[in-house]
Amino acid sequence: MSIFRLFPVIPLVFLYGCATSPEQAPTPKASVKPVELVKPLGKNQQKEDKTSLDPDVLFMLMTAEIAGQRGQYDVALEGYLEAAKRVHDPRFAERAAMIAMYIKDSNKTIEAVSLWLKQDPNNLSARKIAALSALRAEDKQQVVEQLSVLLKRDPAGFEKTLFELASALQKEGNVSFIYDVMEALSLKHPDQAAVYFIQSLLAVDMKNKGLAERKIEQALRLQPDWDKALILQAQMAVLSEDFKRAEALLRNATLKYPDNQKFKKMLAQVLIKSAKYEDAGEVYEKLITIDAKDFESQFSLGLVHLQLDRDGKAEDIFKQLLEQAEWRNQSSFYLGKIEEKHDNTENALTWFDKVTEGPFEFEAAVTAISSLAKDKQFGRAEQRLKVLPGKFPKQKPRIVLIQAELYSHQKQYEKAYNYLTEVLKIYPDQGELLYSRALMADRMGKPDVMEIDLKKILAKFPDNVEALNALGYSLADKTKRYMEAETYLLHALRLKPDEAVILDSYGWLKYKMGNLQAALDYLQRAYDKQPENEIAAHLAEVLWVLGKKDKARKLFEKAIDDAPDDPYLNDFKNKFLQLDSSH
Repeated sequence: MSIFRLFPVIPLVFLYGCATSPEQAPTPKASVKPVELVKPLGKNQQKEDKTSLDPDVLFMLMTAEIAGQRGQYDVALEGYLEAAKRVHDPRFAERAAMIAMYIKDSNKTIEAVSLWLKQDPNNLSARKIAALSALRAEDKQQVVEQLSVLLKRDPAGFEKTLFELASALQKEGNVSFIYDVMEALSLKHPDQAAVYFIQSLLAVDMKNKGLAERKIEQALRLQPDWDKALILQAQMAVLSEDFKRAEALLRNATLKYPDNQKFKKMLAQVLIKSAKYEDAGEVYEKLITIDAKDFESQFSLGLVHLQLDRDGKAEDIFKQLLEQAEWRNQSSFYLGKIEEKHDNTENALTWFDKVTEGPFEFEAAVTAISSLAKDKQFGRAEQRLKVLPGKFPKQKPRIVLIQAELYSHQKQYEKAYNYLTEVLKIYPDQGELLYSRALMADRMGKPDVMEIDLKKILAKFPDNVEALNALGYSLADKTKRYMEAETYLLHALRLKPDEAVILDSYGWLKYKMGNLQAALDYLQRAYDKQPENEIAAHLAEVLWVLGKKDKARKLFEKAIDDAPDDPYLNDFKNKFLQLDSSH
């Protein structure tokens, strides 16, 4: 039996990634925006400077301007910094600070911004840069001092300033230090909800769930109706997979703030996570009633209809969305998926080919190839595959996987194995390629290679659930190394306690170990969650061995009617039913 049952495809509503909003440009980095480095002084400024500056300073400035235009930023920095020291004009110190930040010279940044603040102490940009420089230098006292001044002089913009600074530094890995700074700031200014909010975000980053929850509660005590904080609180519940709590929090928020559509949209997403598709659909329908131009909710409702097999309703929504340019590509993609579902390959290809830009373009191209492969049109699939490397050069590993899968569809396992082996010489640590080769090794009867590849994945990614499950199942099914298999499968269960294929693997291990009742419990849970053929075959076998032959036979007959050629079900049939003397 195959060890590589795919994990269930995430419901369609979560497959589209960023499809809950149209293709957008990346959000600008939250940091202090540098001034244009080489912008020359205006004519009026030049006249003023010529009358007020001595020739040496003018020469320095001209040299700095020319150096900046030529990209010689270190020379430009020295010129502006020297001019700033000689002339009481904060513009020169500002330029020096911006250039120093741009070339990441921390010492010069601190020197320039000190001059800038000395000449213009009320300048908020200078204060922000001073705070950022102190953060980078891990000077806690100076950061708190600068932030305190910013809070006093710009209370309305304080929240935004905190987010900008925390975002800029978080990317550099100084999470624990930023948290400590926020703690010191909270002691000095205990009435600032934004500080606790930032601490909660940082605690999430530090994987300290309890601390994150305590801090967001502190923020909400100060600002009970803050939508960002309420949403973060619900998001933390989702991250913990406590969907019941997330739903309760969001339902309470929607009742308390009925005009806030953010809560309703997030509630719909949580309901989807909980597989409450009907309830999610009702939320989206109400949102659309409120705003007929809420195309995001319309699109999401279409995906919910797809999940509930209401293909006609989904199709109607996606066709209407074709009129909106920003939703055209993703709507075309799912119209193609509907046609593919109904085995209308040519119609599906027509829709997939209409997806010409954005994040769905590659997915459409790949799904078109997959559709042709399922239809056994391998020649056409290969033709389409040939154009992908030139069109999507960044997707090379994924394209390799598609090629290997095409070989596999044609049962050319050795060809796929050799192809992956060659590519792995270029990408030796690419997890998906290793996993794919392990699959081929399993099919070719090379358990040693399979085990080496899976262990290589786990050496780099110890929480890779697919590799844990595959290795654990393989050891349980093909060897008697049951204790080792249990180590991998228990690890996988801790990470994904409700995943059907892991429950099945662990149930099968228990069967192999002779613990039939535990095996039955796990396999029944797996089958209830995902009634796929291999799980059905495992469950039927355990039922049969337990003496529950009628139940086993009924389960088998129900499954074989839908998949008469399934190898797992036929294996069960050959192993038990044909040998049963009572039949």
